[in-house]
Amino acid sequence: MDTPVPPTDPTPGTPDAPTPPPTPPGPPTPPTGPPTLPPVAARALTESRAIWARRSVTLKIVAIGALIIVLMIPSFLLRDLIGQRQRLRDAARRDVASDWGQEQTIGGPVLTIPYVVRGTTETGAIVETTQYAHFFPDRLDVTGTVAPEIRTRGIYKVVLYNSRLQLRGRFPRPNAADLGIAADALRPADAFVSLGIPDMVGVKNRIEFRWADSTHTAEPGIPTQDVFTSGVHVPVSLSAQATGYDFAVDLNLNGSGSLGFLPVGKETNVSLTSPWGTPSFSGAFLPDEREVTDAGFEAQWRVLNLNRNYGQSFIGAFNQPTQLFTDSPDDPGYDSYARSVEMTTGGGLPSAFGVRLLLPVDEYQKTSRATTYCMLFVFLTFTTFFFVEILGGRRIHPVQYLLVGFAITLFYLLLLSFSEYIPFGSAYGTAALAVLGLVTLYAKAIFGEWKLAGVVAGLLALFYGYFYVLLQLEAYALLFGSLGLLVTLAVVMYLSREVDWYGFGGGSPPSKVPAPSGPQGPASSGSA
Repeated sequence: MDTPVPPTDPTPGTPDAPTPPPTPPGPPTPPTGPPTLPPVAARALTESRAIWARRSVTLKIVAIGALIIVLMIPSFLLRDLIGQRQRLRDAARRDVASDWGQEQTIGGPVLTIPYVVRGTTETGAIVETTQYAHFFPDRLDVTGTVAPEIRTRGIYKVVLYNSRLQLRGRFPRPNAADLGIAADALRPADAFVSLGIPDMVGVKNRIEFRWADSTHTAEPGIPTQDVFTSGVHVPVSLSAQATGYDFAVDLNLNGSGSLGFLPVGKETNVSLTSPWGTPSFSGAFLPDEREVTDAGFEAQWRVLNLNRNYGQSFIGAFNQPTQLFTDSPDDPGYDSYARSVEMTTGGGLPSAFGVRLLLPVDEYQKTSRATTYCMLFVFLTFTTFFFVEILGGRRIHPVQYLLVGFAITLFYLLLLSFSEYIPFGSAYGTAALAVLGLVTLYAKAIFGEWKLAGVVAGLLALFYGYFYVLLQLEAYALLFGSLGLLVTLAVVMYLSREVDWYGFGGGSPPSKVPAPSGPQGPASSGSA
């Protein structure tokens, strides 16, 4: 008898296996990333943004402003380069002048009488020290001629001169009692007269000093540096019966740059003549009379002791500046002025006066003035291209603006380079023509037609001419510059009166944006 086999479950997936019931669907899975647009919609959005960026006037103005800020960097570097070239020129001038003679300021003559001061030490010992009493003349008359000469060192020019000067005057009888000095303390036998000469290299002949009825040959150096640190002196004799002492001295002196005088007399009269046609009268006093022509100049000064801040006699150090100083920090002599004032412990004011022999054209000073208008020129050029772009329907990329800006700043580098070899006016015209041609050809390539390129060229030529006139009008530069900006603003306002700044396609934005319509059309304002 057969044993029965228990039934077994069929293996899933076999033909005899029953199909399992379907699993009920769960809740939908939320998206984990940002919603994505269909490819066509994404491409349309990208294109619309690109079109807005190209047509947005506001974005273009912001980009132009950023480019102007970027172009300030080469402008600052250019000014630093001008300063470096000026320092090289000044170094070349000093090298030439060191062998000929530096700037000269004639000081004196000054009568000096030593006297003895007695004192005691802590131990009771008597000590004597020598000090000096100084006296200025009652009258000082100076007449002379200044013969200029131009030397070159490399590409730089240096103005040198040879001066022939005659000094005449009279000293009163010195009164030491007014200075509180006892008569028995004076040492009149050791008296001397000194003459201040800053650079002894410039002395060309022996200096013969006529004092009263005798003539003395000047000796180098000064026994005391109370008044002058460099110069010559002569021992003189003082007579108890004399009421005064006449003096006369002739100088053959080389120098460079400037010639000045210290007004030590109660009345100081100076008369100079020179064939140099571009003088600059500087210092504490201007000439009372002067005549300047292309053939030279003549000038006369008259200065009283009441015009300065020190007396006719004193003891010890002078404590006053004794050099001719410039009035302008741009002048190379200004540094020596500042150093000398700092060295004077008394804080005295400069009293020297004289003349500077200037070169007809200082190319670095004019180029430096021109660079002050660099950013304004870039702004006007960008404004020109901007309105050609807006009104002419052209599109200019910011990179193209940047290249035009670099061309404008390159003008000033060309101007600096050319002005070192040719006159400034010719250098300005050559640099302007070079940059004008470059920008005009580039504008033709951008706009594709000569008409718009010609408009740009004409406006740039007008700008270059206008700024050249500003450089020539030193006294009226601010006035004409302000008027020029006023006219420029008026033209910009006129041209931009119908510009679609909002980009809505019309001259002004719509006053009200209509609400979107629903499926049944616009909603009715009344009830059904």
